[in-house]
Amino acid sequence: MSESTSAASSPEPIPLGQPLPHRKVIRGWLTPIAEQRTAMGIVLLAVDWAVFLALIVGTVLLDAWWAKLLCGLAAGFVIGRLFIIGHDACHQSYTPHRGLNRILGRIAMVPSLTPYSLWEVGHNVVHHGYTNLKGVDFVWAPLTKEEFEGLTPGRRFMERIYRSGWGPALYYLVEMWWNRMYFPRKTYMGTSRPEFTRDGVFVTVYAALWIAALIGAAYATEQSAWALVGYGFVIPFLFWNAMIGFVVYVHHTHTAVQWHDDKHAWAKAAPFVSTTVHLTFPMKIGALMHHIMEHTAHHVDMSVPLYKLKNAQKLLEDTLPGRIIIQRFSWRWYFETARKCKLYDFTRRCWTDFQGRPTSDFKPAVA
Repeated sequence: MSESTSAASSPEPIPLGQPLPHRKVIRGWLTPIAEQRTAMGIVLLAVDWAVFLALIVGTVLLDAWWAKLLCGLAAGFVIGRLFIIGHDACHQSYTPHRGLNRILGRIAMVPSLTPYSLWEVGHNVVHHGYTNLKGVDFVWAPLTKEEFEGLTPGRRFMERIYRSGWGPALYYLVEMWWNRMYFPRKTYMGTSRPEFTRDGVFVTVYAALWIAALIGAAYATEQSAWALVGYGFVIPFLFWNAMIGFVVYVHHTHTAVQWHDDKHAWAKAAPFVSTTVHLTFPMKIGALMHHIMEHTAHHVDMSVPLYKLKNAQKLLEDTLPGRIIIQRFSWRWYFETARKCKLYDFTRRCWTDFQGRPTSDFKPAVA
């Protein structure tokens, strides 16, 4: 079915006061949109990989330090684009072929040094299965005042950095990548599988080859190996960590977003809609990030490919007016959110600062 036909048969808007339809019904609205295309998927991946390689070559061949730096930063952004492709493939939404998705997903995720199978478990099973359910979903999960005060001074200091608005890169690098994806201890994963180790070795070998190629290029062009590894590896990797840390933070952190510590209340709150934010940007910046910010549609139906998310998000917002959190991005809004969303009070159901003072409206309990 074409997108124009789908739009013509869209459901009637459901007023805010009426009950939300079952998730299966809402997903049914998106089914005509969620067409996966093999050729489209392969082309997008090839283009982004070509751009990434060109930028890494730029860090080697360009003479000016600022040009090398810009290439390194841009390469980090393209790593983010590649990761979003891998994220789709990991959801089996990128192409219609499961085996191909697993291959393309690993190819897309390797520049970010992300072990595919570990991301699959942590993201698909835990985060999507229990979004914003405290004690299960661990991604940017807020502490209570009591939990925060029970931390060691060093851990409280880290939490303040993470929640300052300046800490997404450090948060993702330490709490997500190092602790949960790069050869994680059972403390964090709870289990161990041979494919976890294989994927960890895969990204390690790739990183070693990447660094070795830059060192070889440095000697061949009579440049500083340290500087070239910095421009061509360290800067792209750190930028990528900042990008993904920021993206995941703004997806699920907002004064209107609720967290839950009771599974029954969480299920009643329709978390596939109520816990996500659609962050909009000027100048089509969202499109440059493969529409990952059209995040409500992704949580409603993970089978919608990235190249169809814009249409799926519009359908949801037209059909469920007033239910989806839509936020226009500005740095003022972002740092205001970081100032307000430090801890969470699960009794009063509101965000608080580090002293436990409410910074958002109290949310009524779900019956």
